[in-house]
Formats: sequence, structure tokens, C-alpha cells
Amino acid sequence: MTALDTSPASAPAPEATPGAAERMPRGRAPRGRQRTTRIRGARAGFWVYGGLTAVLLASLFPFYWSFLIGSGDASTLNDPDMSWIPGGNFLKNAATVVNDPAVNFWPALWNSIYSSALIAASVVVTSTLAGWAFAKLRFPGSKPLLVFVVATMAVPMQLGVVPLYILFADLGWTGTIGAIIVPALTSAFGVFWMTQYLRQAVPDELIEAARVDGASMIRTFWTVGVVAARPAAAMLALFTFVTAWNNFFWPFIVLDRSDPTLPVALSLLQSNHFVDYSIVLAGVLLSTLPLLLLFVVAGKQLVSGIMQGAVKG
Repeated sequence: MTALDTSPASAPAPEATPGAAERMPRGRAPRGRQRTTRIRGARAGFWVYGGLTAVLLASLFPFYWSFLIGSGDASTLNDPDMSWIPGGNFLKNAATVVNDPAVNFWPALWNSIYSSALIAASVVVTSTLAGWAFAKLRFPGSKPLLVFVVATMAVPMQLGVVPLYILFADLGWTGTIGAIIVPALTSAFGVFWMTQYLRQAVPDELIEAARVDGASMIRTFWTVGVVAARPAAAMLALFTFVTAWNNFFWPFIVLDRSDPTLPVALSLLQSNHFVDYSIVLAGVLLSTLPLLLLFVVAGKQLVSGIMQGAVKG
């Protein structure tokens, strides 16, 4: 009688069962064969670039149209055979705008830069502080108060013009640049923007760790909140600056024509019986150049800040 051979060499090989490949640990590929994975949609196709090109051209067309009319003369806009090639009168028309005594171009430009920069800085500071309080601090009535702040955005500015004008008239501020700066020093949209961003960007565990290390709430806000809020604060500053720069309604009411902001000053180019739109559009382009310069200078920093805020870990 022979003994059974129970050595591993004589054991039958296990049969491959369906789904065995699915039960293999993830990240391991069978030996002798390399698995390649292609992510579909990782590279933009023709239609994506085509759509982006169309959007870019549509965005640039108003600037080109303004430059086309601004580089012509008074008859360019009404010419049925108008050429799509810009003329050579843009510098002449721009000089007319700058040297017009009724426009006060340089004082108006300084007023716009000064007021827009101050408003943007104030909105960023106040909105970041309020957003940190609503997002990370616990105090009675925080939710109803935030709802009230957001609800104020539904009130149109036109409803408050009359009482606001009476208030500044009693204070003797009408005709001064402070009358357009003080009402815009804070923003309900900015508070909501920063609250939503800080609520998602700063984990509560990070704040607790800072407090355990002995940091005060002000120190925690400065070292954690301000650093995390940079991308959102940069975008809020840009939006606020552009909004304040383009604001026309309230400055037109409260400021004198001798000391206006740039949009109000350029509106005086259309106050005559005959409007030369070549000069008007030349002035519009001059008022747009600072904003374009701001986007060119700060665009890279804004994009890099957004990408840093989008990466976690």
C-alpha cells in the first residue's frame, strides 16, 4: 500500500473563477502585462477651443468697435461705406477729451482711482472680518443676522437715494468725494462671499489646534483665516474695484460737475446738441484702459491664488 503524496507540487492548480480579476487588490496589475488607463476627456477637443475662441472674439468686439469709431471723425458712424480698418484720429480725439475744460479729465481720473481703491480695500477688510465671524464663531443670533445681511441685497439702491442725499446734505458732504466712499465702505455681497468661502476653506480642527497651542482668536484669524482667504479676497477686491469704478448713478447725483469721477466726467461729452461719438468713444476707451491694465497686472496673481485655494491638503 502506497502513501498518499500530499506535497504542494502534486496539488491540482486552482481553476480561474469568473470575477477573480475584479477581486484582485486595486493598484496591482498582472505580471507580464502593463495596464494602461486613458482618462477620457482629459484633453480639450476642437469644439472646446472653438467655443472659447468665439467667446474671446465676442468679448473683444466692443473694444474694437469703440476703437474703430474713436479713431475716425464725426462722420464715421453715419458713413454707409465705413471701413473696418481703424483710422488715424484716435490720438487727436483722445487729446480732445483730455484737454476739454468741461471734462476735467485728470481730476476725475484721480477721483476714480482714489475712491475705487479705498472702497475695494475697505470692503475686503470688513467682509473678511464679518465672514470669519459668521463662518467660524458661535454667537447668539448669528444665523438670523446673516440672513438679514443677505436680504439687504434685495433692496435696490434707488430706494435709498433720497434719504441718503438728505443725510449727506445735512452733514455738508454733498459735492465731496467722501459722499461716494462712505456708503460703499462695506458690502453685503462681500460678507456673504467671504462667509461661504471661509466656511469651506478652513476646517474647524485647524482652529481648534491653534487655540490649543495658545493662540488667541485674533491671532488665529490673522495666521489662519487671512492666509486661507487670500484667493476669495483677491477676487472680491477686483469685483469691488470695477463696480466702484463704473458707478455712475450715485456720483452723478451727489458730486459737483467741477469735481466728478471719470464716468460722470465723460457723460459731459454728450451734453451738447451735437454729439461727436468719435470723441465720446475715445473717452470711453481711455476710461477702460486702467481696468485693462489692472487685469493684465493682477490676472496671473488672481489665477494662481484661485488655484492655491482650490487645492486641499
